[in-house]
Amino acid sequence: MRIGIDYSSAALQGAGIGRYTRGLVDALLPLLAADDEAVLLVPAGDLPFARRSWPRQVSLRRLPLSERALTIAWHRLRLPLPVDWFSGPVDVFHAPNFLLPPLRRGKRILTIHDLAFFVTPQYAYPPLQRFLARTVPRSIAAADHVLADSQASKDDAMRLFGLRSQQITVVGAGVEARFRPLEPEQCAAVRQKFGLDWPFVLSLSTLEPRKNFDGLIRAFAHARQRAGFPHHLVIGGSKGWMVEPIFAEVQRQGVADVVHFLGFVPDEDLPALYNLADLFAFPSHYEGFGIPVLEAMACGTAVLCSDTSSLPEIAGDAAFLVPTDDAPALAAGLSLLLTDDRARAELARRGPAQARRFSWQAAATQLYDVYETLLA
Repeated sequence: MRIGIDYSSAALQGAGIGRYTRGLVDALLPLLAADDEAVLLVPAGDLPFARRSWPRQVSLRRLPLSERALTIAWHRLRLPLPVDWFSGPVDVFHAPNFLLPPLRRGKRILTIHDLAFFVTPQYAYPPLQRFLARTVPRSIAAADHVLADSQASKDDAMRLFGLRSQQITVVGAGVEARFRPLEPEQCAAVRQKFGLDWPFVLSLSTLEPRKNFDGLIRAFAHARQRAGFPHHLVIGGSKGWMVEPIFAEVQRQGVADVVHFLGFVPDEDLPALYNLADLFAFPSHYEGFGIPVLEAMACGTAVLCSDTSSLPEIAGDAAFLVPTDDAPALAAGLSLLLTDDRARAELARRGPAQARRFSWQAAATQLYDVYETLLA
């Protein structure tokens, strides 16, 4: 079997779909049979997150244009430039980031992640929302099979696009072994690097409206004033769009001295950062999977998250769930978990067992089975 995979997001994106694609492909490669071959397609330009070496059966092929230029050519201008001109003939081509390029022959597999641009369009960047609303349905219609990274996303896709259950398979994410409880001395360098000299609540994601950081800041300020806990709020993640209201909320609530923005956190610092936090808060309005929730639980850190979309499916009974739009409930949850050591410790105890229910190896095995089933 010769497999083509669009590896662009994995090579270019540090978080989100990039992390999902890297984790899945890394777990897939050991499953390849002796006569299998994988061709990973990447765009022209700098590839900050691409590996330098690959197994013998894997080749990295450069496409002739940048990611932006390819998006314009394939999905705005709809130019007939088949991707297998560059990869060579493939039996299966897998596009893990919403959009399928043109393909002359071979089975087409498409992964969709969160469908926030349909379900919660008010939190989406308007030009991107309009673009995805046009192009994703076309890619779904062209696919021989669709993958979703959670049951919640599968249900949304079936409802929105009329897919039957047998046309879409859930292939979730996993958590790497490095995300585990660590000793304090193993975290000391990261504590010093970021100057984390106080107990803190951690939240981690790209800064954008869908992640509900303004609601978290507001709830944190109210809870801290009422409950008097000493914790600070630490937010890690790159700036996305509409970040101004997030920073404005800090000033409005008068908590600039206890709310800290770290920017993008390197992958190697994440396990220690989760371990250092007393609580991980993730009150997102909508998530296709929510890898940070899984990683925090694997590290033995108590988690508070929204009760919406895929998050209850991922968190199980190992997190404190609150309605995403209920600010008093979010503030009450923060107050409870930051003042009740026993409640927080119980969630921390449950977390690693819940996280072990998800693995990249299991997800990659499901993926390989999909490839084989389509070809059979």
